[in-house]
Amino acid sequence: MNLSKILKNAFLVVIFGLIVTACATKKSVKTTTESSTTTKAAETQKADPIEKLDALMQGDVYIGSDTVGELASGVPDRVFFATNETILTTASRETLRKQAAWLRQNSDVTVVVEGHADERGTREYNLALGERRANAAKDYLMTYGVSSDRIKVLSYGKERPVDSGSNPLSWSKNRRSVTVKAN
Repeated sequence: MNLSKILKNAFLVVIFGLIVTACATKKSVKTTTESSTTTKAAETQKADPIEKLDALMQGDVYIGSDTVGELASGVPDRVFFATNETILTTASRETLRKQAAWLRQNSDVTVVVEGHADERGTREYNLALGERRANAAKDYLMTYGVSSDRIKVLSYGKERPVDSGSNPLSWSKNRRSVTVKAN
């Protein structure tokens, strides 16, 4: 008796799921080749904002380059972080390795590693988070042979945004650590 009830309920759930899935499927109908071509061209021109966001972000970490400067020729000056994180991404580690190689070749240069946060959170929290991010970058540079005497850490928290927007893309650009020549 219980087995038949279970099977009956399972069957109803499966049927309901199939109906919902079938109703949610998008169907496209081609009327003529001219209108189909026009529709495809219009879709290409109107890029989906989500797709644009996905092209500039991996998870919630910015991977674009429009805000990135150079510490030296071919050496990016900044790395980006996830929300409330100080963990270096693979791309961040690669950038810091390039910075470390350049700093080892230019032993007379000292740098300031600036830590930044997005606008969310209190001023105090973001200053502390910026400092932790700058220290994460400094520690990584030191791992690759740069003396700690040549690296100063400074946190700006949310006080110096590179993008003043209030959306996920802007926030991801502002969660960063920037290495700046001090001399």
